[in-house]
Amino acid sequence: MASPSPRPSLTDNSELLPLSDGQSPLSSVIYELSQQVHAGMENMLKMISEIDQSSGGIVEDIEKCKDSTLERKRTLEEEKERFQKAAYSVLDMLNIEQQRE
Repeated sequence: MASPSPRPSLTDNSELLPLSDGQSPLSSVIYELSQQVHAGMENMLKMISEIDQSSGGIVEDIEKCKDSTLERKRTLEEEKERFQKAAYSVLDMLNIEQQRE
C-alpha cells in the first residue's frame, strides 16, 4: 500500500503564489469575476423587471380583446335572432299567400 504524499506545511511558502500589492493573482481574478457576475445579475434583474412590465401590458391587451370578442359574440347572436325572426315572418307570409290560392 502506497503511503500518502506528505502535505505541505503551513510554513512552507515554496508552493504559494507570490503576493503583489497585498493580493494574489487568484484573488484578483476572483474579485473581477464576482464583479462581472454582480453586473450580470443586475442586468438580469432589469430585464426581468422589463419583462414583467411588458407581460402585464400583454395580459391587459388580452383581457381587452377577450371582452371585445365576447361583446361581438353577443351582437352577432342578437343579429342572428333578428334575421331568423325576419325569415320566419317571410315564410309565414308566403304560407298565408299559398293558402289563399
